[in-house]
Amino acid sequence: MTQFDRIARLVALLERQGSCAITELATHFAVSEETIRRDVRLLEAEGRAFKVHGGVTLPDGRRETPVLVRMREQAEAKRAVAHRAASLIEDGMTVLIDSGTTSCWLARALTGFSRLTVVTNSLEVAGALLNQAGVRVHLAGGALNADYRAAFDREAVRYARGFAPDATILSMGAIDAARGFLDFDPDEAGFKRALLDVARRVVVVADSSKFVRAGTIHVADFAQVADLVADGAIPDPIVTAAARAGTRLHRA
Repeated sequence: MTQFDRIARLVALLERQGSCAITELATHFAVSEETIRRDVRLLEAEGRAFKVHGGVTLPDGRRETPVLVRMREQAEAKRAVAHRAASLIEDGMTVLIDSGTTSCWLARALTGFSRLTVVTNSLEVAGALLNQAGVRVHLAGGALNADYRAAFDREAVRYARGFAPDATILSMGAIDAARGFLDFDPDEAGFKRALLDVARRVVVVADSSKFVRAGTIHVADFAQVADLVADGAIPDPIVTAAARAGTRLHRA
């Protein structure tokens, strides 16, 4: 397939879906992610598409926010992880949930509770739970990050640290047996790291793609994480690191 044909089909996909993840497009066209990024740069130069974090959207009112684009990546795996993580939550708990995309799926999976308190810095998480009967939502405010639709600043940290949640549930950008739990955005990583010392129990939710990524910013060691919920097979080095630190593994 020529680049001209691929770009024409890419635009047709965008017109049907409104947005696509880079990884999704690379798989669809059986090319590398860098090839897709070159195609997107051409479309962006022509004003026919806009690049967002992790994906590409149409240049009109139908554009989705970057966090929603990222939620499309590994969606089935994230949904499975979210449902497994939801099984760790009990009625009457206070739960802090961060703004990661798997956390957003978790918010959608929290149903059937009669008395649950959720603290979050994410507009997506708060919105998913706001009309849930039996769920009380507290939103940590501050300056909003438009890409993440979440607050990470000092005010958000101060508000979130005022709670003593039974479970602090965090998404991570990458997991490494030697370096622990990592992320890519400094503000997002800083928000998560600032909550570790007040957390009674830290639960990390991650789809299996996080085991092959090289994160850039350290968030937590295995010893700081009580539970790791992931889909599919968990690599042996991760299993070993978790066992040494006492981190419980839960497979979706």
